[in-house]
Amino acid sequence: MPTLTRRRVKDQQTEHWLIFDGDIEIGSIGTRSGVPTYVDQWQWTISFYPPSHRGVRAGGMARNYPEARGAFERAWREIEPEITEADRVEHRRERAYTAWKYNMWVTGCRMPTQSASGRSQCYCGAEIDSASVGPHIAAEHMT
Repeated sequence: MPTLTRRRVKDQQTEHWLIFDGDIEIGSIGTRSGVPTYVDQWQWTISFYPPSHRGVRAGGMARNYPEARGAFERAWREIEPEITEADRVEHRRERAYTAWKYNMWVTGCRMPTQSASGRSQCYCGAEIDSASVGPHIAAEHMT
């Protein structure tokens, strides 16, 4: 099994870690806010698209970070065999499309569906239409 990596989310008031399998964010471990001190203070989740849409996900609570990390890793060992390469490809495709969509909005570019002609120009300068958006993103914007 590949080594999981974690990255701390720095702009949150509570301690929160994103967990990655390679380039794919598969879940998180973090402290719970607003709970009494006598209940479990940490929570963990494993969930990412598309496996989560098939019910392939897990989560729980723990008293501390080491317990949460251990529970996360045990659950991942059970879930990981259910994740296919097609799931990973679809996740990357969806991530690229979402990033592309937000970059279009931020740069003031219109989507092809927002023009009467069904054509537009990508923020990278390429001419696109509704039919070519998917292939264009796959060819030019998947990182």
